[in-house]
Amino acid sequence: MRILVVEDDAPLREAIVAVLKEDDYAVDEAESGDEGLYHSRQGVYDLLILDVMLPGMDGLEIVRTLRSGGSRTPIMLLTARDSIADKVAGLDSGADDYLVKPFAVPELLARVKALLRRGGPVNAGGELRYGGIAANPKTKDAYVAETPLHLTVKEYELLEFLLLNREQILTREQIFDRVWGFESETTHGIVDLYIHYLRKKLAPFGRDAVIQTIRGAGFMLKEK
Repeated sequence: MRILVVEDDAPLREAIVAVLKEDDYAVDEAESGDEGLYHSRQGVYDLLILDVMLPGMDGLEIVRTLRSGGSRTPIMLLTARDSIADKVAGLDSGADDYLVKPFAVPELLARVKALLRRGGPVNAGGELRYGGIAANPKTKDAYVAETPLHLTVKEYELLEFLLLNREQILTREQIFDRVWGFESETTHGIVDLYIHYLRKKLAPFGRDAVIQTIRGAGFMLKEK
């Protein structure tokens, strides 16, 4: 699971990022509204955590912009304002949750987990399932018919992203940014290579064709 934290208070942002990473989330960070909106629009995050008061575009503007563009990514707002009117304004903008500073770490993590459960196709056992393929985000293991696939770290992350966005077209850029990260020094060609690796491991189970190549667009996990 990948989370974006947009917060201009550097010590607080670093603390939030550290806590989330300790809980095994992949985390990116931004310190301004404009930078946060840019990253948010890439469509590679399972959750956005946005401060309301940001330099440039503020958190509420980011939420409205994303929602008007059709984004359904769960969003949590952080703010020092605790009035009912402020909370209503945040939720009316399209945010899914509203956390007032200062907050306790256990509460932050509990709310993050609740939003991630709400936003993704995770079953009661905490697994992602589609077309006979299952992945467990906690253990990073994947199976077909209960048989382990023995995936590498990047192969697993690729499969998890496909499962989270099943039956949706994902561009090479989206996959690259999600699995390898914006700052990776490799090229987008690595995506095709790992799609090949993943299909090869699914082939013995007859599941390789579930990863479809959409010519001129990217890839999609979909039963034919």
